[in-house]
This record gives sequence, C-alpha cells and structure tokens, in this order.
Amino acid sequence: MTQRAILRRCVACRQLLDRSLLWRVVRDHKDGVLLDKGMGRSAYLCTKETCMEEALRRKRLQKALRCQVPDSILAELQERVCREADESAEAN
Repeated sequence: MTQRAILRRCVACRQLLDRSLLWRVVRDHKDGVLLDKGMGRSAYLCTKETCMEEALRRKRLQKALRCQVPDSILAELQERVCREADESAEAN
C-alpha cells in the first residue's frame, strides 16, 4: 500500500504542500509558541522569503494561532529564511 503525503497549507501563499516542506509554528497550551514541536494549534509557513515577509506584514501567524507570536520566534524564522537563501545561492 502506498502512503499518501500529508498536506498542509502555508498561511502566507495559501499553497498546499507536503508537511515536510513547511515550517510548523505551534501554540502549545503549556509552553506558549514553539517551532516544529509541541501539541496544540498549528500554523505552517513556506521556506520562501516572500512568504515570510507576507506573514510578517499581514500578521498571518498571529491570526492563524489566535495569539501573539514572540519576537524570538519571528527572529528564528527570519534566520531560517536567510539560511535557506544562502544554501540555495551556494547550490547554484
């Protein structure tokens, strides 16, 4: 039996993608907002810089999670976007 991909929607571009291609931001009931771990309300974000900018500008993560997203989480996502951009530039 073939296993079907688990699809999730990016909060910025609204594109359906495989869950493994997206970053997961979680509002955990105990620990607050976390990246890639925890149980609770989740929002998914593409690894593209344009999606990160759109999510920040329109507060897409805050709306999806229904809470404030700490600056530390946003900074970590920005750092990941920069790393992705650097890795793709090195590959070319």
